Amino acid sequence: MSMGMFLLYGLAFYAVAGLITAILFVLFGVTRVLAHPVSVTPGARILFVPGAALLWPLVLGRWLKSRRRP
Repeated sequence: MSMGMFLLYGLAFYAVAGLITAILFVLFGVTRVLAHPVSVTPGARILFVPGAALLWPLVLGRWLKSRRRP
């Protein structure tokens, strides 16, 4: 496999993992990660998707960390 294909597959994996993480985070995790329990409007959830997809490793780490605290 050439280096170009390797990078292309890596980018595709990052994009798919980001999209899946972002959708699940927006549906189930965004209220858990926030410092104070607040409701999040559907419009705000839509705005979270691009950032969560791009920064999915950080989002996933914080989400998993928030599940450990009481």
